[in-house]
Amino acid sequence: MYAVIETGGKQYRVSPGQTVEVELLPAEPGATVTLERVLLVSAEGDTTVGQPVVPGGAVVATVIGEGRGKKVIVFKYKSKKRYRRTTGHRQDYTYLTVTDIQAKGESLVQDEERKRYERQAQRAVNRYERKLLEAFDALISSIIAETGVPASDIDVLDVEDEEPTDEVEASAPAPSAKPAKPAKPATKAAPATPAASATAEASETPAESETPDTNPKNSGKGKQ
Repeated sequence: MYAVIETGGKQYRVSPGQTVEVELLPAEPGATVTLERVLLVSAEGDTTVGQPVVPGGAVVATVIGEGRGKKVIVFKYKSKKRYRRTTGHRQDYTYLTVTDIQAKGESLVQDEERKRYERQAQRAVNRYERKLLEAFDALISSIIAETGVPASDIDVLDVEDEEPTDEVEASAPAPSAKPAKPAKPATKAAPATPAASATAEASETPAESETPDTNPKNSGKGKQ
């Protein structure tokens, strides 16, 4: 019995109880993931090919750990352009232990075998967590040996990033306001000259309105 699944842009052939290395998945060790991108299922000589996926097909697996691959060196070069670039990359991986294969919404693995695979996956998770704890203890021991700080002061597991509460903000002194800048003194007006004062008086006096001459005797004057 086996199935062909697709995850992370790659295809894998998996069987119940097999541990497979796939691209990093957003799941913690010990979590159960269901891969629904099943392209093919084969059990007891009966093969079902998906178009493109098998209807009701799924592969259930348990996350047993995470890791990183070997470093890959990438070198880019362009001749006659003075272009040289060297970079490195290490791919992150998630390790899965397959516990069940499903097709048409039904499990193809017997209950006893599925429980046995789940126990195997849980033991692998325990080993992975134990290694992490040992590495953490070794790091703490090295810090104590180098700095001489007591272990009680390096309790980093209990440190949590908490947002400041309203009480803390209220107790904090308020920022002092900046003093206002003094106003600039008003500029003195220049003394008015006689010509300017005369022009101002002329502009202030209203101009006399000219009334039209309505005398008919004067209407013909000036005409030839």
